[in-house]
Amino acid sequence: MIIAGDCDFIAANAPCGWQKLKDAKIFITGGTGFFGKWFLHSFCHLNERLRLNARMEILTRNPEKFLHDCPMFAHKTFLSFLKGDVRDFHLQDGCDFLIHAATPSDGRLDESSPDELFSVIADGTRNVVKNAESAGVKKMLYVSSGGVYGTQPPELSHMPETYEPHPSNAYGKGKLEAEKLCFAGPVPSSSARCFALVGPYQNLDSRRFAITSFINDAINGRPISVRDGRPYRSYLYAADLMIWLWTILLEGRDKETYNVGSEEAVSIMELARAVAECVVPSAAVSASNAAYGAKTLPPRYVPDTRKAAETLNLKQLVPFAEGIRKTVEWNRRNCLNVH
Repeated sequence: MIIAGDCDFIAANAPCGWQKLKDAKIFITGGTGFFGKWFLHSFCHLNERLRLNARMEILTRNPEKFLHDCPMFAHKTFLSFLKGDVRDFHLQDGCDFLIHAATPSDGRLDESSPDELFSVIADGTRNVVKNAESAGVKKMLYVSSGGVYGTQPPELSHMPETYEPHPSNAYGKGKLEAEKLCFAGPVPSSSARCFALVGPYQNLDSRRFAITSFINDAINGRPISVRDGRPYRSYLYAADLMIWLWTILLEGRDKETYNVGSEEAVSIMELARAVAECVVPSAAVSASNAAYGAKTLPPRYVPDTRKAAETLNLKQLVPFAEGIRKTVEWNRRNCLNVH
């Protein structure tokens, strides 16, 4: 079982004090998406193996559908679900830790309804902060995005937290506003600016991200088509992601932002070839050559993670190719989102 092995890996390698969760109650928004499922898996594993006697409450608009789709969580007595929307939910009881990971799942909103997207992110966070204060939360983690920086200058190899954010779309603007709202509130908060990721539970049907498109095409025997192979990205595997996020929640400093991601930059063409090599080494990879004659430097989206390394002892542990292999194997076994 890939997820179970990854949860063992998370528990053994995170440089944080798991006992801080002893007898604690954790509330999470966005608990049913990619981030949320990984939080739930890792929490259940930690709670049972380390006997933490902790509880987690998950905000979701449709608990019944989620538990139907993910029955492995249905009989965990230490999990409970609050039906509601991030913009109008109300916490009835107190809690110790709050993880705010809710983000609109429809990426098309950035183009079709940017004002609505900004409102969901900002107004939802405003309600989260209000509830965190009234519930007596001791520490809050905001799951932000590298998108707050805007376009990374191509001459800058790795983006540091000291770079002044200039978000270029409603999503990035909303995430930056949400960070400010969290830091302006009375509850101690840390923000995790997540860059590109790979792992089980990503939606392979989505064409928004190169890595999910490439994996989907390769698994289904389709040629991998690359429109522009020059841009650089880096990919952190989901188990590493959880190590970083749990550590930032438990050990991160108040009102501090931390980049979360891999520093191992790969071009989109290198990514396509790596996916093909993992899935079907003989798979065809085709690319338009139109962009290769450009004299400008290729675009980049790669974080500088020295701050997390130096202050929280965090580093990438799962190699890039291994993360792809695990993701491919999990999707083949579970036949989820592969069409």
